[in-house]
Amino acid sequence: MNIAVPNEGTDLSPYLPDEHGLFFIYHFTADGLRTKDPAEARWTWRSYQITDMRARQEIGAEQALPAPVRESFLSPSHGCHIDFEDDFLYGDLPDLRHNFAEARGLTHFRFAFNEKMLIGARKQPLESVDKIRKLVESGTRKFRSPAELIEAVMGQSLDGMAGELDKMGDTLDGIEDRIVCDAWHSQRQALVDARRHLVIVHRQMATLTNLFRHLDHSHRDDLPDPINDMATRLSHRAHTLHHDGEQLQARTRLLQDELMAKLTEQSNQLLYILSVMTAVLLPMTIISGLFGMNVGGLPLVDTPLGFWVVTAISIAIAGIVYMIVRRLGRG
Repeated sequence: MNIAVPNEGTDLSPYLPDEHGLFFIYHFTADGLRTKDPAEARWTWRSYQITDMRARQEIGAEQALPAPVRESFLSPSHGCHIDFEDDFLYGDLPDLRHNFAEARGLTHFRFAFNEKMLIGARKQPLESVDKIRKLVESGTRKFRSPAELIEAVMGQSLDGMAGELDKMGDTLDGIEDRIVCDAWHSQRQALVDARRHLVIVHRQMATLTNLFRHLDHSHRDDLPDPINDMATRLSHRAHTLHHDGEQLQARTRLLQDELMAKLTEQSNQLLYILSVMTAVLLPMTIISGLFGMNVGGLPLVDTPLGFWVVTAISIAIAGIVYMIVRRLGRG
């Protein structure tokens, strides 16, 4: 490692980068405990602000990183990937943005590690990284290797996404209850929003599943056993969440179909009412049209009760038409 990074004793903020674009640097002993003496460290964890030009210069000058790893860090692409090069496992994986004042959502976590170092970089505060950072600072958990820490970070990320799926399940439960209770008129937009959010999370689960499968197929013989085991566990967890997301997506489609059926039924009822009104009023319209013609020979013109006779005939015909339409509708 050839970068002149500050000692851990300096005041670094986990949310504001320093003059190196660095958020924090932690040293770990062989027992997995945090130490402030770099001489006692077996491995080191550094976290950078990837949009900071100083951090990009530091990472680009890090000769301990293979060229493909440096290119992966500095690439403007936001596509997720995971790969192995010269004993370094590196990649760009989805994670949950920290839920501060801004809206919660998905962002990316870039990392690279071997047995001696772990370098992480991100654009926005990440919930999973911040939780692991707090565990390190409090000393409540030991990390004997970078692989253990990365597994913990990804485990927290998957836990967060599992929590998002649980919330989506609760949201769908509420929408389903209101649809069943015929209080569905205001649920269409809520269902659209829920499905959109679910699609985003489910897509990330599918991405993680495919990435770990690719890692297993392409580099299984090259990876150390601890990393293979880590990838297998994370792959299984991501696959399980992917399956849960598929079930929730199936639920949203069923609810959307049921909601559309309700809308269709309501439209049919309105059309039926309009059809009945049209059929009932049609004879009266014809009769009023006939008697409204300004020609000679109209019946009942000279009869004092002519208006009432025509009205009674119109109502009687309308009633007969209504009964016929009702009978046809029941049939």
